[in-house]
Amino acid sequence: MTTSIAHLGPPGTYTEAATLAYMNHLAIEKGSNSLCPYPNIAQTVYSLAQGKADLAVVPVENSIEGSVAITLDLLWKLDQLQIQQSLILPIRHTLISRSSTLETITIVYSHPQALAQCQQWLERFLPGVKLVPTNSTTEALHYLDEDHTAAAIASERAAQLYELPILASALNDYPDNCTRFLVLGKQPSTGGSHTSLAFSTPANVPGALVKPLQVFAERGINMSRIESRPTKRLLGEYLFFIDIEADASQAAVKTALEELASYTEILKIFGSYNVLSV
Repeated sequence: MTTSIAHLGPPGTYTEAATLAYMNHLAIEKGSNSLCPYPNIAQTVYSLAQGKADLAVVPVENSIEGSVAITLDLLWKLDQLQIQQSLILPIRHTLISRSSTLETITIVYSHPQALAQCQQWLERFLPGVKLVPTNSTTEALHYLDEDHTAAAIASERAAQLYELPILASALNDYPDNCTRFLVLGKQPSTGGSHTSLAFSTPANVPGALVKPLQVFAERGINMSRIESRPTKRLLGEYLFFIDIEADASQAAVKTALEELASYTEILKIFGSYNVLSV
């Protein structure tokens, strides 16, 4: 049976690399899967929600630039999504161009996250150059054949796939640059070391956030991440996304989540899963 896996494309993106790593981890043969590249993260997730794909792989957090807002917003919006696996992939950016020197570069294309992750390098070596965001790092490569004064920030693997020269390497502002990806599905996961959830609070009053967080602290459940996102209803209203280092099937965690529900307006559990470094 073929499993279709949606991911941010075109081929050569870091998300595709994470998807291939996930397949390799499960020892899945490429022939038994159909990789479905989509031009942006939203279309990738909607393809899963609409039944066009069985799984979807999307970025959710970068060690330099923080969370990917569109991924969090879609997790909250689309109730049927469940996290099956988390993958952490090292990100190593290169500058790809048909130009022979940095001095002739006038414009640099890439995904906004990649441009931000290389901001210091760009300011040092290409000051004043026009920076143009694209839907993915690989999409940026399509401009290079037309304009030899253009460059793109993408992976070394992408340069090899499209047979393009690398003008500079190690562009990351910080060496330990990693992105966390989520493998999403519609079925509940089988469990794991981490659980992701999100909630809104009934009102913006003192203690509205403290009480939900104490639920975990009192039971010795560690939170590995907390992030706020606007509800998009009123200015100053927020949703809170939390990752805990525990399995939702454990008795203590079940009790904690039941108590947590009493302090929240809406509580959504995105599933328990394992984290794989690749």
